[in-house]
Amino acid sequence: MITREVRQHIENALHRQPAVAIIGARQVGKTTLALAIADGRESVYLDLESYEDRNKLHDPILFLSQYENHLIILDEIHRMPALFPTLRGVIDRGRRKGNKTGRFLILGSASFDLLKQSGESLAGRISYIDMTPLTALEVDPAMLQTLWLRGGFPDAFLSDSELNSFLLRKDFIRTYLEREIPQFAPRFPAQTLERLWMMLAHAQGGLLNASKLATNLGISPKTVGIYIDLLVDLLLFRRLKPFHSNTGKRLVKSPKLYIRDSGIVHALLGIRDYQSLMGHPVVGASWEGFVIENLLSVIPAGTHTGFYRTSAGAEIDLVLHLPNNEIWAIEIKSGLTAKPRRGFYQAIEDIRATHAFLIHAGNDRYPVAENIQAISLVEIMNELKAHPANA
Repeated sequence: MITREVRQHIENALHRQPAVAIIGARQVGKTTLALAIADGRESVYLDLESYEDRNKLHDPILFLSQYENHLIILDEIHRMPALFPTLRGVIDRGRRKGNKTGRFLILGSASFDLLKQSGESLAGRISYIDMTPLTALEVDPAMLQTLWLRGGFPDAFLSDSELNSFLLRKDFIRTYLEREIPQFAPRFPAQTLERLWMMLAHAQGGLLNASKLATNLGISPKTVGIYIDLLVDLLLFRRLKPFHSNTGKRLVKSPKLYIRDSGIVHALLGIRDYQSLMGHPVVGASWEGFVIENLLSVIPAGTHTGFYRTSAGAEIDLVLHLPNNEIWAIEIKSGLTAKPRRGFYQAIEDIRATHAFLIHAGNDRYPVAENIQAISLVEIMNELKAHPANA
């Protein structure tokens, strides 16, 4: 099994809180990791998609009271959201008995449902841990190209052939459209959502234009916004907001939209191998989204993120405003070597960046201009991971 960077964060949270929620998209590896954490402990695993396991919780207080000294794993918690008030009582009774931490490991595939329910009833009793697909720090450096092509969902990444990986990702998309989304939004038409996914794949990393999407889909801009909110809440898409700075410049106000997993982008566009990816118009935007997702997996808690663009052409692909008030300006290029765009220099001055990097697809680090370093994805991820704000 690939060692997941997030595991230590989960272990630490279990020593700190009675409940820990692992939030991540379907098939990202939450169950596998939860069972690995439970190995060697007294534990109980309940899959709440299973009728048999849900039936065990017909009287949840009676069932859970039998396992006061066990780690209880509740998988697919959205199936039983009414369980949260019960968990609160069980946790509070356990605290009075001195059983204060490491009681529940809760797995959820959708942020909005889980946060809404647990936010109402488990405040001060739960830690949230985001679990992403595999990142560049979790795979062999020689497999970085494969990770970009296939994406980070473990089954697709570890598949025995490019074709099987591609077909697994196509099945993933179909399952979400026909099975997963109807659980959360039964009135959302799967065919319309599929067309929206395709449009957004072609426009990966572009500015969100709800009116244009609405016209092409034959629906209202408001409905487009509702659909995109759902995809963001299902942890499949990322809405990157503009970085606001008191520069007095006329700034772009629309967010940029990314499909979070590069392998899903490629499956939607019919890209099966690396040669096809290199010849496709999406290659630059695909690499940009891939880099952004990897960087955001290691940024310190409390970091503000966004992109910067003015009407005059000053632009930064990713801005990181760290908790210690450092401002990192990052430009992303898919080539082995690259030089910054002219607008990057102006944008650095606009936001008063303390650090400026150009991430390329090679392995070298070198200066490209005064105070601008070219750097590899893995090296800058390691710098962010080791940053004092991450201590």
